[in-house]
Amino acid sequence: MPVLPWRLCGLPVCASTETELDRLVRQSTPAPLAVIARRQTRGHGQAGRLWCSPPGGVWLSAVLPWPGQLQGSASLALAVAVGLALQLEPLGLRPQIKWPNDLLLEGRKLAGVLPRLRWRGERILGAQVGLGINGCNRVPPEGISLAEALASRRPTPGASRRHHPEARPERLAARVLRALEWAVAAAGEPELVRRQAQQRLWLPPEPVRHRGELWQVLGLNADGSLVLGLGERRDALHRPF
Repeated sequence: MPVLPWRLCGLPVCASTETELDRLVRQSTPAPLAVIARRQTRGHGQAGRLWCSPPGGVWLSAVLPWPGQLQGSASLALAVAVGLALQLEPLGLRPQIKWPNDLLLEGRKLAGVLPRLRWRGERILGAQVGLGINGCNRVPPEGISLAEALASRRPTPGASRRHHPEARPERLAARVLRALEWAVAAAGEPELVRRQAQQRLWLPPEPVRHRGELWQVLGLNADGSLVLGLGERRDALHRPF
């Protein structure tokens, strides 16, 4: 897997890494570019909701190179989610992708991904990803930190007893960057990305309501949409942004 020539901007605190990244992009700082903050005061989640971003996690926004056309390119969201999963699985973890935005461990939210493509006319200029992942920070009841998930695992000799070393932000940030590199490397292989995501897809225990009816979740399309089935009928849910 190729290593990208990253331009990194580290901040002790900011309102939002997305805002800081947009400012750097307006200054023509080229991709691949990432803004990483120790803490955010107004981090963005799905549909504009605030994302809790205390010290101890990795709060990052990045601009990445991406194929210029949608046709033949992978889903950005799925590629990033798979990249993250591949970085966590060597730690003995089994992350699952909860469509459309989240990565779960033990059924609880570990990470959230906000993907979007940057366009000029009908051509894609690049990809932009906002990403938050819990390391050794406090989390709400529905969340889980990497430190908690790794708590039962033996740390390396001489490591702090408080947290597993791989949960520390500096180690976790390196894994996140490698996950983004995997996503870029797989950008031209939509079926590979779909297959890898399908293997890790979290399936809801109950049918989902769609157009006034209850449908079963069947899987994923290569464009990142969620495949639903009701008898012989098929439909797809697309990301709400």
